[in-house]
Amino acid sequence: MEKNKKVKNVPKSRINKKQKLLILYILVGITAIYFIYSIIRLIQQPTETFVVENGKISEEESAVGYLIREEVVLQGNNYKNGMVQIKADGDKVAKGDPVFRYYSNNEENLVKKIQELDIKIQDAMENEGDILPNDVKRLETQIEEKLLNIRYINDVQKIEEYKKEISDIITKKAKIVGELSPAGSYIRKLIDERSGYENTLNSGAEYITAPESGIISYRVDGLENVLTVSSFSTLSTKFLEDLNLKAGESIPTSSENGKIINNFVGYIATTLESDRAKEAEIGKTVTLRLSNGSEIQGSIEYIVEEDDERLIIFKITNELELLSRYRKITFDVIWWSYSGLKVPNTSIIEEDGRKGSKKEEEKVYYVVRNRAGYTDKIPIKVLKQNSSYSIITNYESTELKTDLGYSDEEAKNTKTIVLYDEILDNPK
Repeated sequence: MEKNKKVKNVPKSRINKKQKLLILYILVGITAIYFIYSIIRLIQQPTETFVVENGKISEEESAVGYLIREEVVLQGNNYKNGMVQIKADGDKVAKGDPVFRYYSNNEENLVKKIQELDIKIQDAMENEGDILPNDVKRLETQIEEKLLNIRYINDVQKIEEYKKEISDIITKKAKIVGELSPAGSYIRKLIDERSGYENTLNSGAEYITAPESGIISYRVDGLENVLTVSSFSTLSTKFLEDLNLKAGESIPTSSENGKIINNFVGYIATTLESDRAKEAEIGKTVTLRLSNGSEIQGSIEYIVEEDDERLIIFKITNELELLSRYRKITFDVIWWSYSGLKVPNTSIIEEDGRKGSKKEEEKVYYVVRNRAGYTDKIPIKVLKQNSSYSIITNYESTELKTDLGYSDEEAKNTKTIVLYDEILDNPK
């Protein structure tokens, strides 16, 4: 064995490099472990604190409903001729108001001849002298105003009304000129010819009037005499589903008839199976949220008991004009809503009541307030609760003593929850 073994010299720079790499690997590993731990903790407990704010909670459920209305279908003898709307769909009308009319026989040809004569009369009047300039000028001003207004209207029915008014004014103007023209003149002959066509047109038209006041609708689906107020007792979920209607689909406009809808009251029939629905009673009022976001009141008018569910019919008095377009809709039933200090249910601690207190046999609820790092366990009353949140309030000093069994000193030192307090979520 050699006495003096030769030791291989390792450069210091290489040793330092290995040490640095080792330290770097350790730091990366520690960082990764901490990162993974943080993610796991975030998933398990995503929010450590919660700021108390004023809020609203509710218990609600989605539903599909069928519209039931008091409806009177209007149909005349000439329904095959097609119809002209006098009142627009959704308008409110009074009893006796003309709401639409049927085309007369050969109406298209008569209208065309009248339009041709109007052009001839207008051309002939331009060749006449200044006859009653004030009256004629007034009528011409009215025509200009109507033409100006019609440019800013999108309603087809209103446009047709303006066109009719313009036509009437032109006729008045023509008659003024015609009356001042000599007998047998060209203008007089044109006007007489036009009057003859107009009389034939009007005498052959069939006008339909409203038998009662209400909303005029041209959306007739054949269910007006099927889904009626008198049919409540015969309705069932199966019967409604067998109608094969699509929710939210507008009823097509009819070209043969119209109807008058009661504009004071309507009904929505829906099948529900929630616990709240099974506990509901006739006369109870709830809030119904329509698909457009508007909320209306609905009172339970009728209940049909089925196997594990109930067919409930709500009576409504608002948004009837909007709903007249549909037979089947989606909406939400809001059984109750409550406002106040809102906290998540996960922030509430539940404990047994103190022996000898009024709430000995009940649960007592607490939240843990965090203020500047100091925590206080504060008793609270839960006023209303849904699956996620609660509306809470504080105990009065006297309630702390009578209900929870607190001493005078304890009641005096008990903190309260106020708006914007920070409370622990998932407190231990």
